[in-house]
Amino acid sequence: MIKTILWGAVLMININMLTAKELQKPEIPQNVTKQVSQKIPKSVILKTKKFKIKIDQQPDGKYLYQSWPANGKITSRPSMIISGGELYPDGTGGNYYFEFGNEGYTYQVWRNYLTDSATKAPYTLTVQDQDGKTVVKQNAVVVKN
Repeated sequence: MIKTILWGAVLMININMLTAKELQKPEIPQNVTKQVSQKIPKSVILKTKKFKIKIDQQPDGKYLYQSWPANGKITSRPSMIISGGELYPDGTGGNYYFEFGNEGYTYQVWRNYLTDSATKAPYTLTVQDQDGKTVVKQNAVVVKN
């Protein structure tokens, strides 16, 4: 009887030690970066004071920008469509922004992960003219992610 109990205890210790060794060093591929681990959405719908904006990742890796008036329906035809957008990481904290160009204007949609204020909007839309002057800057909230 005692031999059976001791034998069971030895087996349990060996199994636990093997499991602990496996858990100590999880293998993380070296090509995985912080940007990939942030899980940037393939599609996001935002709403500002004046616009609804939908950003979609295209099969070629570029991004598509579509906008409607704030009270417009997403199912209706967009008032503006810009293709060929790029995603740019901003620092190492998880912030990033999408950038689109249209007729000399630069449209940027910033993701604000790191902020000084708990009330800061999660996204910000900025539009700059040909001279780099900001003509639109509006906070945006996520309608659908």
